[in-house]
Amino acid sequence: MGLSERRACSFVGADRKMIRYQSCRPPETELRSRLRDLANERRRFGYRRLFILLRREGEPSGINRIYRLYREEGLTVRKRRARRRAVGTRAPILVEARPNARWSLDFVHDQFACGRRFRVLNIVDDVTRECLAAIPDTSISGRRVARELTDLIVQRGKPDMIVSDHGTEFTSNAILAWSKDHRVEWHYIAPGKPMQNGYVESFNGRMRDEAAFLARLPDPGGLRRNPHCNRLQRCAR
Repeated sequence: MGLSERRACSFVGADRKMIRYQSCRPPETELRSRLRDLANERRRFGYRRLFILLRREGEPSGINRIYRLYREEGLTVRKRRARRRAVGTRAPILVEARPNARWSLDFVHDQFACGRRFRVLNIVDDVTRECLAAIPDTSISGRRVARELTDLIVQRGKPDMIVSDHGTEFTSNAILAWSKDHRVEWHYIAPGKPMQNGYVESFNGRMRDEAAFLARLPDPGGLRRNPHCNRLQRCAR
């Protein structure tokens, strides 16, 4: 249009300092690349946990800078859509603060490199947060769950209550008979509400993260000597 810079800025209402400004900030290319690599390796990690990993590697940047790059790179973990709130008053299950007051059961599913699927039955003490058992196999029926619980009671004592979802293994006749014979209260969470079994669900998430991390190691420090891993190897054959 043949306008000078002064007149053009005056016409659009822009400050000439803003037009001439050039950022002095370093390009941060290497940091962005490393942040993307860590986010791809640990897909369940948010910016706070990624910041801890970067600090362990000697990165001096603060958490605010990491958060800015995290957002600019589009690495934000997608949140699930919130469900409708249930009508009525919610009352948590009261549990005594002692071991064996309540156990939680749930399955973790995955597959071998050959494509054959397997599952792991996790049993967690809700008070001590201890994983009492992690039983891997390609197939675990209700009768198998009952046998494993019987063996665990011999070792750790009997729980007052067991919490699980409505899986077919946990609602089978074998489990119903087992809970009646051993006089253990069995509580089922509401359908589609895994947060009601939050202790074992939290443990499942940490197990998945750790398993994914160990799977990327060339020699995961004696993992092959682990008895649970040996059982998985036998299942794969």
